[in-house]
Amino acid sequence: MEINMHDIPNSDKWNVVEPINKGWSDDKKYYIRTLNQQELLLKISDKSQYEQKKKEFNYLKVLMNKNILATRPIDFGLCSGGKASYSLLSWIHGEDAESAILKLNKEEQYRLGIKAGEFLNRIHEIQAPKEQESWEKRYHRKIDSKILSYKNCKIQFNGADQMMAYIERNRFLLRDRPQSFQHGDYHVGNMVITPTGELGIIDFNRMDYGDPWEEFNRITFSASISPEFASGYINGYFYNKVPDLFFRLMALYIATNQIASIPWAIPFGKEDVNKMLEQAKNILQWYNNFDTYIPNWYINSM
Repeated sequence: MEINMHDIPNSDKWNVVEPINKGWSDDKKYYIRTLNQQELLLKISDKSQYEQKKKEFNYLKVLMNKNILATRPIDFGLCSGGKASYSLLSWIHGEDAESAILKLNKEEQYRLGIKAGEFLNRIHEIQAPKEQESWEKRYHRKIDSKILSYKNCKIQFNGADQMMAYIERNRFLLRDRPQSFQHGDYHVGNMVITPTGELGIIDFNRMDYGDPWEEFNRITFSASISPEFASGYINGYFYNKVPDLFFRLMALYIATNQIASIPWAIPFGKEDVNKMLEQAKNILQWYNNFDTYIPNWYINSM
């Protein structure tokens, strides 16, 4: 996609435009600094994504009222002569949480996890449309698709049978689950830690609707880096009153997500496949080959 930014309003006042080569999104991302030193994030997408990106931009407006440190929507429209859409957002100054969190002591990691859980709880206050198909039907299809994808994959891993057996035993838990707005990819890789030690949330490009607890299927990335952060994230979400049903469903969502991670990673290359294989091994250890549904890294308080 050929990109022309000159038709974006006020682009003549930008004096720094630097590409950002991070993340899995197809969006082109840029760090912008204006002549008056304002810092911005520019995301450019193919015109075919216009309606989806407009929806994403509008939901960021709703989140402005949720007392969450997140990227703020500034402007949206078409650019490159109408061939692409752009979203201009505020820039959250800070370091990637994925690396920054390990520079903190365990108590601070847990504190930021609590904050991540509280933020996610506020995100989930936004209800899904009433006409949304039932979660039970939607997720049964997702399970079937992911298991089929794994079975057709040329790369297999030890313990997959135990994962799939847990999934099958617990499908009934999907019945009558509520649905809400979802960030869609909520983990430390999509968070930053500011110079003052606050947590910021970024990258809402996978936003969706679904069971709010499904968001915890990505907690695997956080737990691999900091069990304290991941535990705080659970406890903060539930204000230290975590229901047993949550752990059963989180295990189901993690197992379902992991089953499909190998075929998903293959197009990205051997390095990413190996990461997913290592993650599968870790998850099986956390859950004692899915003989239990509470991961062994979970800390109920600190």
